[in-house]
Amino acid sequence: MILVTGATGFIGRQALSALGSTGYEVHAVSRRSRVDDDVVWHRADLLQDNDLRDLLLDIRPKVVLHLAWCVEHGTFWTSHDNLDWAAATLRMVRAARDAGVRRFIGAGTCYEYDWPDKSPCAEDITPITNHTIYDAAKDGVRRTLEAFCRQCEMEFAWARVFFAYGAYEPPNRLVASVARALLAGKPAKCSSGMAVRDFMDVRDVGAAISAVSVSNAQGAVNIGSGEGISIRQVALKLGELSGRPELIRIGARPDRADEPPYIVADATKLVSSIGFSPRYNLSRGLTEALHFWDGQLK
Repeated sequence: MILVTGATGFIGRQALSALGSTGYEVHAVSRRSRVDDDVVWHRADLLQDNDLRDLLLDIRPKVVLHLAWCVEHGTFWTSHDNLDWAAATLRMVRAARDAGVRRFIGAGTCYEYDWPDKSPCAEDITPITNHTIYDAAKDGVRRTLEAFCRQCEMEFAWARVFFAYGAYEPPNRLVASVARALLAGKPAKCSSGMAVRDFMDVRDVGAAISAVSVSNAQGAVNIGSGEGISIRQVALKLGELSGRPELIRIGARPDRADEPPYIVADATKLVSSIGFSPRYNLSRGLTEALHFWDGQLK
């Protein structure tokens, strides 16, 4: 049995879907009551210690996939709620130990890395640094979880996510905002877009995290494609796929002064140790993202 937190979120819903084909009995937790033929839903508030502890002791899962965190776009970088979620996560792993959980998987971020200028970020090689409260809280939790799980002989993995896009993406993020503007027939204003990023369809992100969850891999695992593409190229590709390339306005917005030039995953561990290969290339993923937002806007 596997218990998933954050299962209704942008990435969580895709991980939940992918876990359905693993053979595990899948349970998920939400603050609201839900019904699903393929998932056993539980109602609990993860920020309330007793709710979480009682749930874990009641169902006693073998694996916990913990994706829940504060993720409101534009505010999560500096939100003090990061401290609440860090504390809740540490309470969770302690309750997981008491409930006999065998394996605990947490979700990290590529912003934990001290990004190299032109080379991919590799687990256990690229240095870690802190940029914001968000990634500092994530990294602090990872270090504590890793030490605790080692001491308790519980398997631990850390899915370090790069740049996801696709269905249900927060509307102000890059792909969603450009797609929505194009579909509405409005100019899609972009920066110069020279920064290079590692974009992965959120369905592949969810499937990759699912694969990490049911594997024997331990430690950090990058969840990325291993391929870099500039923000400019992504915007231009959306313009081409939508049939409205004239609406892409490169340079209409100023570049961020602190914009890192290159954030790309070294995906060797994901491919070699987990055996995961993405299903969606960028063209297909962006095409289907456009179809999704077209349906949402009608």
